[in-house]
Order: sequence, then structure tokens, then C-alpha cells
Amino acid sequence: MSLLENLNWRHAVKAYDPTKKVSTEDLNSILEAARLAPTSSGLQPFRIIVVENQELKEQMVKGALNPEVMRDSSHVLVFAAWDSYSPEKIDKVYDMHTDIRDLPRGRFNSYTDQLKNMYGAQTAEQHFAHTARQTYISLGLAMAQAAELKIDSTPAEGFSNEVVDEILGLKALGLKSVTLLYLGYRDAEKDWLSTMKKVRLPMEEFIINK
Repeated sequence: MSLLENLNWRHAVKAYDPTKKVSTEDLNSILEAARLAPTSSGLQPFRIIVVENQELKEQMVKGALNPEVMRDSSHVLVFAAWDSYSPEKIDKVYDMHTDIRDLPRGRFNSYTDQLKNMYGAQTAEQHFAHTARQTYISLGLAMAQAAELKIDSTPAEGFSNEVVDEILGLKALGLKSVTLLYLGYRDAEKDWLSTMKKVRLPMEEFIINK
């Protein structure tokens, strides 16, 4: 199927079959699509925490708007962004860039110095607002790859960030949760949305040509 056909097939599933699990191979394909997402300055300022453990999911449902969806999904992907930028984080990423490309370390110093000066003039809140936005590009590619594999997904912002951050120990990692992606296979009888037509704005209203 084409990408557009896959996107027309997928919807935000409202009920999962807890007996069906996503294979390790398919999960890794989804994670690889997310990893390959473009990010600002190539910094990849977020991480994805994969939660399969049922006990952890049971703890995380506190504060979730759709607790059964979280509980019954095969996996919960937690997209968690850096809580701030720092010169050390920037240098670590660009040292990796130069090492992989067989370039001398410091090759991009003129550019990384600009990044350090720019972020150095901003607050931690501004940093997180920027890093958090980067996660959505990765989230979109993960959903597209899941659709290609005919694996259902549900993106979710309706959860308690405080609960998830505490349970997963994200503060110690310098991360804050941004959004979740539930993965699994729909329960056809309980997923009320699966029989409904997909609704989007018509192209002539959605696109504004100038």
C-alpha cells in the first residue's frame, strides 16, 4: 500500500486487544523510523522510553484520560525531551558527528558556538518548549511506519506528565515526558471509531494558496 493509503487506513484506536502483542521485529522498525526523524541542528534532543511491562503501565494509567487504552495496548512509547540545552550536550552530539564521519573533532565549532550562544541566552523553559516540539516529527514517522505494518496506534497527550516522569525516573535523566504513543491491535468490537468514516477538512479549505 502507498503512504496515503496507509494514512487513510489508520485512526486513533479507542480499544486494544490485550492478548495481541507487537513483535520485536515490528517494534524495532517503528523505533527505527522514529530514530531517523530530522531534528533541529541534528541534536536529537529527546529519547523514547519503551514500556511493555504491564505493572508499569498499570501505574502510569493514573491521570490518563483513556486508561484502558494505555492498559490494553501492547507497548507504550514515551517521547521525552531534554529539559534543557547545555554546551556539554551539544558537544557530545557533534563529537559523535565528527567521529562517525571521520572528521577532526571541533570541525563544526563555528556552528556549535552559535548554538551555545543562542541557547545560552534562553531560559530552561524556552529550551524545553523547543525540544518538546522536536518529538512530534518523530511521533509522526513512528505512526506512519506502524500504519505500513498494519499496527494500530494512538497518540496521546491526555496523561499525567508528573506521574509518568516519576514512575520512569525521567528527571534523573534530564528528560520530561511530552507525548505517548500506544501501539497494538484494535479490539474490533470495542473500538467504536473503527467503523466510522475518516473525517478531515476538504483540501480546498485546508490548503491556503497565495
